[in-house]
Amino acid sequence: MSVWRIRDFHDDDLDQAIALWDQGRQADLSHPVFPISEVIAAARGGQPAVVAVVGPEMVGLAVARAEGERAWILLVALSGSWRNRGLGSALIAEIERRLREAGVRRICAILAPDATGTAALEHSGYRRGDGMVYYEKLERLGAGDAGMLAELGGRIEPRGLWDALAGMHEAKETIERRIVLPLTEPEVAQSYGVRPPKAAILFGPPGTGKTSFARAVASRLGWPFVELFPSRLAAVAERGGLAASLRETFTDLAELESVLLFIDEVEEIAAVRSGITVNPGHGVTNELLKLIPAFRDHDNRLLICATNSLRTLDPAFLRPGRFDYIIPVGPPDEAARAAIWRRYLGPAADTVELGRLVEASEMFTPADIEFAARKGAQHAFEREVAERAGRPAATEDYLAAVADIRPTLTEAALAEFSEDIAHYVRT
Repeated sequence: MSVWRIRDFHDDDLDQAIALWDQGRQADLSHPVFPISEVIAAARGGQPAVVAVVGPEMVGLAVARAEGERAWILLVALSGSWRNRGLGSALIAEIERRLREAGVRRICAILAPDATGTAALEHSGYRRGDGMVYYEKLERLGAGDAGMLAELGGRIEPRGLWDALAGMHEAKETIERRIVLPLTEPEVAQSYGVRPPKAAILFGPPGTGKTSFARAVASRLGWPFVELFPSRLAAVAERGGLAASLRETFTDLAELESVLLFIDEVEEIAAVRSGITVNPGHGVTNELLKLIPAFRDHDNRLLICATNSLRTLDPAFLRPGRFDYIIPVGPPDEAARAAIWRRYLGPAADTVELGRLVEASEMFTPADIEFAARKGAQHAFEREVAERAGRPAATEDYLAAVADIRPTLTEAALAEFSEDIAHYVRT
């Protein structure tokens, strides 16, 4: 089956673009809001314009026009045989990326009812206005926010990370119900007296996907993702100490309209206090405890902290009122390991004995499985380059890779994880 490729609009695309526009106009039986002359002028004048091609054939076209912090989507046109296959959403996502880079934060579209592009807009997060069919999407990242986000080392995560999470169904369902839904359905939540969460802790053995979950939540919400590295804070702490560096970072974060702040290995800055006031760790833990309530006072803010061991955190850090939820992210079970293997095996997923790989990787984390899949594929590739025998990657290639990798999980780590679940979970 052929797949499309998205690229910039070129002047020699003009004839195909007009034909595609005309095809869509006839299929929709409606008068386009923007005439083709205006659309082509924008595309040829350097405004964001992309096409989707399958071989030499153009199958999709999207054009926008930016005006300061506002932009209009002038056209989304699709070949009849490529409708309802996700192409419209892909074109809009590519246009949005270019508009964000230009400092645009409010993207609008006016289309006739049921015209080409209406479904793609709704699937991409645009809301339908009353009266005329008016679509508008407010980008979370304004022109001023972009510079601050760059200074903080943050980014806008690509769409689709949440759906791409393979396996880990129990943790994913908990995070979906407790964290994601109240933030994506705030009006419904409010009508039932549910307060959207402001902070959560993910805990579990190393490599179980806590960072991936945090990034996926940011992707799902469409919020900027900023990871605070305790080690990086320490590196710049000469300006006034680690606590001052932490306070400065939180002050900068307050300037963003929305943000998901992620702190991995949070025990490095929130460890159990020694009780000795001169201990440097005492001061930074105190500072973080003071900063969290202020962070919670702002809308469109979410703090996610991750740790391998809850027992190493200061008890005051774990009290209700600072963190809404404490959620375990454990090792993958058989079904989850099978899903993760399928994701990383690629074409080999249909030919290898998946059950044997799942059984052999019992103590593997998702990160371990990803590495084993890559290592097995590399071995098969190198053999093919050497022998040119046309042999596909086989089960034995991946089993050899599994045998050559030391699992991240240990019985001791799993025992500690089970004890932490019994003592600390709050969902």
